[in-house]
Amino acid sequence: MSHAAPKLPMYVEDILDGMGDDPGREALVHEGRRVTAGEFRALVHRMARALRAEGLGRGHTVTLLSGNLPEIIAARYAANLLGCRVNHLYNKLSAEVQAGIVADVETRALIVDPRLAERAEEVTRLAPVESVLALGPAKTGKDLLELAAAQSGEPFPSQAEPEDIASIRHTGGTTGHPKGICTTFAQAGRGYREDEDHTPRQLVCTTIAHAAGHLADGTLRRGGVLVLLEDFDPAAVLAAVERERITDVFLLPPLLYALLDHPDLARTDTSGLRCVLYGGCPASPVRIADAVRRLGPVLVQFYGQSEAGGISFLEPEDHDPARPERLRSVGKVLPGVEVAVRDPATGRDLPRGAHGEICVRSRQVMRGYWKRPDLTAEVLKDGWLHTGDIGFLDDEDFLTVVDRIKDMIIVVGGHVYTTELEDVLNAHPGVRQSAVFGVRDADDMERVHAAVVPVPGADVGADALRAFVRERCGAMYEPHRIDFMAELPLTDAGKPDKKALRRVAERQAG
Repeated sequence: MSHAAPKLPMYVEDILDGMGDDPGREALVHEGRRVTAGEFRALVHRMARALRAEGLGRGHTVTLLSGNLPEIIAARYAANLLGCRVNHLYNKLSAEVQAGIVADVETRALIVDPRLAERAEEVTRLAPVESVLALGPAKTGKDLLELAAAQSGEPFPSQAEPEDIASIRHTGGTTGHPKGICTTFAQAGRGYREDEDHTPRQLVCTTIAHAAGHLADGTLRRGGVLVLLEDFDPAAVLAAVERERITDVFLLPPLLYALLDHPDLARTDTSGLRCVLYGGCPASPVRIADAVRRLGPVLVQFYGQSEAGGISFLEPEDHDPARPERLRSVGKVLPGVEVAVRDPATGRDLPRGAHGEICVRSRQVMRGYWKRPDLTAEVLKDGWLHTGDIGFLDDEDFLTVVDRIKDMIIVVGGHVYTTELEDVLNAHPGVRQSAVFGVRDADDMERVHAAVVPVPGADVGADALRAFVRERCGAMYEPHRIDFMAELPLTDAGKPDKKALRRVAERQAG
């Protein structure tokens, strides 16, 4: 007589089972509130029952609109326990773009932070949904916390199947319609950084709709503590690092630079830090070397994509300020991940050192874009994900990313890699940060533009920077135009917003 194989626990069950082992320990901290593991675990189970009572179940889509609340993490876990797919909106998108996403993913229920009730009304006017549920009293929708309080906190068994879609995560959406990246329950919870030498106290200071949410799952799975801030503010981050004895924090490079430049850093006790994880956009070797000198051997660079999962890590021991070429790399490819560097035109594998498109194959690669088989077929070919990044592997197996294919600037005589030019500009003593992008002129020629944030008080002009670039890279890399700014605009995820910079430059050129 044959027996069905036992169902493996889903990532949420893994996390909650661990919380049940020590229910009295602190698990989440938010604006002075301290939530124990037992309280959080019971809340997830109560919410799952409340959502089921609202008619939600396996295969439905739940969309989240919220700040970094403990309750929104609980809501995601509860929806996933039911077998629902979850989409978490970026807060800084327009109501029109958010409504487009809500409709596109076939949202059955919208779960709302009461502080965003007015935005939820805007969104649901444009894209009506069957059920609106608020995380507390609000004029929009039912109070999910009140509904959950009436339910049992006993364990709720997962209804999800491994190949069901667990999450639909959208690309930026700053222009055009964003693409929905689908990952399954079998993939959810994989790819955590397992650093067993400490129990993490993770500071979350970027949106949990992005990479910080995935990292938060890993922290809770390891029995750690999440300290949630609503947004990035360098003074608040530094204060929390000292007050909460933070061990782990994830920062996009521009946010790391803001910490390094803040006067409070010199008087902040950062000795508790064990892992300052950075990634999401290119990093300046000059600034990273400075970070190593000031924070110690705790920096870890992460390279990955929502479509591909994790690809590589540059570990603390490889952060050598005396080797800038090593700091330009994104480290060594992760176990279980295959990387090939291929000619974008022919698909042919290229030798080490040659620049080509980075292609990835692993169990973490997305199942595809939501309802876009055409776009899926463009990037997923024969099991390999074509990342759209240009890079190379060296003889020591270190991977370097030099640009996005779409950001590479085609000029007379060749092409300019924007990250290489940014590295040169950032190496100038009068430059704090830069962003390089291409702008087409009236003759349809692409010109190199640079936005530069100078060091306060520095006497640096456009002509001096052009000469600095010309001396190091040649005339081809010399920017056609350099604009000086107090700070670079950032996307909701915290990356330099080159689309916004390009739009401004195009208006000025027109």
